[in-house]
Amino acid sequence: MTEIIKINATAPEKSKIAAAAKYIKNGGIVIFPTETVYGIGANAFDGNTCAKIFKVKDRPVDNPLIVHVSSFEMANDVGVIPKEYTDVIKKIWPSPITFIVKTRKKFPKEVTAGLETVAIRMPAHPVALALIIKSGVPIAAPSANPSKKPTATNANQAIKYFDGKVDCIIDSERSFFGVESTIIDLERFVVLRPGPFTPEEIERAFGKKIKVDKIAKGEINAEQAISPGTKYRHYSPETPFYLFEGQIDSLIEELDNIEQVPEFAFIGSSESCTKMSKAFGCSTIDLGGRSNMYEIAKNLYDGIILLDSLKVKFGVIEEFDEEGIGLAIMNRIRKATSHKTFPNEIRNLKKV
Repeated sequence: MTEIIKINATAPEKSKIAAAAKYIKNGGIVIFPTETVYGIGANAFDGNTCAKIFKVKDRPVDNPLIVHVSSFEMANDVGVIPKEYTDVIKKIWPSPITFIVKTRKKFPKEVTAGLETVAIRMPAHPVALALIIKSGVPIAAPSANPSKKPTATNANQAIKYFDGKVDCIIDSERSFFGVESTIIDLERFVVLRPGPFTPEEIERAFGKKIKVDKIAKGEINAEQAISPGTKYRHYSPETPFYLFEGQIDSLIEELDNIEQVPEFAFIGSSESCTKMSKAFGCSTIDLGGRSNMYEIAKNLYDGIILLDSLKVKFGVIEEFDEEGIGLAIMNRIRKATSHKTFPNEIRNLKKV
């Protein structure tokens, strides 16, 4: 039976944190909030328990986990932080950024998926940090979602996914950013997965140019899971789901060329939802105004989850500019749609 513990997001109650940490100490699995998304975690030094995370999520065993720490010293127990980056990392942690570094030899292969590297981050969330500190160990935690499904950004979604399958779920506020952390390979200084900490911010912090891999753009998947979130299809709804590449007026024109359009839903900005609703009277899922791309990122997974509840034949999502956090948004969209674009996948519906 899963224990649900409600904890204040900004002022975590010590007794409740202690109750949740007890599960970590005793080899249990705990779902907890971070500033990015909810995570499903266990003692990172306990390979056997970490292996259970893969089973609970139905996660491929070659897809490594991110290790969450509460101090720079704890991070050094997990991996080898390059000295040239030490001062910068100390300044920017805690934050929604993960670093790939060489692992310590003692670290469990279940966490690293047998790689010689490990992903480490220090979450900027009071509950997450308090849980790690009270547990006394780093916590290995991927995002709280069954493999391929949209990630949970609030406790209710996590409960729906995992009630009865984990030991404890912390019920706290909705995650602030709504997309997973940025991942950087420090050895090659390249972005492997975009997130809230943007390439522009990385370059300002480190004072050097960073490469954005095609994998980070979501254009291709890695042949080997060199870090979390790079190889496998992610975040997908059950409903057939397509990306439209182009302006919203072009999408309206494309749909006008289809005879007897099946019932569909549109996911996009407030501005585009207004146009689509007026043109077709279709269901729309409003992610927020284009002037605030962080709001769109925060609402993205919620919108994808909502799509399935509408019971439509298919969903279409618009594309966004890939500047700033827009890069992370498009990475998640491309993975959620499995690179399927509209109308390429349903051309048989077009008028003759």
